[in-house]
Amino acid sequence: MAVEQEHPPPSSLLHSRPLLLAGPTAVGKSAIALLLAEKLGGEIVSVDSMQVYRGMDIGTAKPSPADRARVPHHLVDVVDVTEPFDAAQFVRLARRAVADIQSRGRLPILCGGTGLYFKAFLEGLGHAPPADATLRAVLEATPLPELLRELAERDPATYEHIDRQNPRRVIRAVEVIRLTGKPFSAQRADWQPSPLAPRPSPLHFAFARSTADLHQRIAARVDAMFRQGWVAETEQILRRGLAQNQTAMQALGYRQIVEHLRGERSLADTIELVKLRTRQFAKRQMTWFRRQLPLTWLALEAEGSAEAAAKAIQRALL
Repeated sequence: MAVEQEHPPPSSLLHSRPLLLAGPTAVGKSAIALLLAEKLGGEIVSVDSMQVYRGMDIGTAKPSPADRARVPHHLVDVVDVTEPFDAAQFVRLARRAVADIQSRGRLPILCGGTGLYFKAFLEGLGHAPPADATLRAVLEATPLPELLRELAERDPATYEHIDRQNPRRVIRAVEVIRLTGKPFSAQRADWQPSPLAPRPSPLHFAFARSTADLHQRIAARVDAMFRQGWVAETEQILRRGLAQNQTAMQALGYRQIVEHLRGERSLADTIELVKLRTRQFAKRQMTWFRRQLPLTWLALEAEGSAEAAAKAIQRALL
């Protein structure tokens, strides 16, 4: 396994800064993070915008009780499905968790696939205005195609890379443009580096697999999630108010299952759609990480084990 890195850090650096493990969904990050935490005396900080919600367990691939017994996990089950959660809250809680872990002589391992949260943690938040309740209500009542047309006209750069099937992100981009009169892309770019993690860092890793291998893993994981009761889980959190939280409702898989429960498509078609959307999401994640963050990339083999990957990172670090 090749590690694209020229100068391994001294061991003292390993104990002074967090270790970052990023990559697309289903690539195998969590298993590697668990092994590294055990080997290096670490604790895991989840960098996942949906694992923060209590009750959204199966569809977010949340660490099991057994995994949490093996290694302490942070920023999992932080809020209820009716509560809002955003990058600013993540940064505040993540920095608090990192400081706590380090104060006990342990290694913080930030692991996940939410690129915006990684970037916000490393570089701080931009200067975009907070949500405006009145404007937000108007935008939420506007058909998505109309919002996309406005976004394409006023901010072509954001329109080109945004997830156009995610109303929450489109609404936020248009909201910021209307409130400031400036392109959303320009404001997102105006982030200031944070002294917490000067760049480049030899402690920032990302994982990749061949397209065929990743697609096979996605299909197997989605099938397993449905067998574990993903539909029943979605029904349960719907009763707890999921549909009222626009952020949580955009969680991959959950919104497709909600549509199935509303009679919009069969279960078999829903499973195949979730696989498709997950493949598309993984591709966007890979593109985002490669463009936005300076990471040391590790190519994982189809037959390779998490143990081998963990050892490769250990060799690069120590």
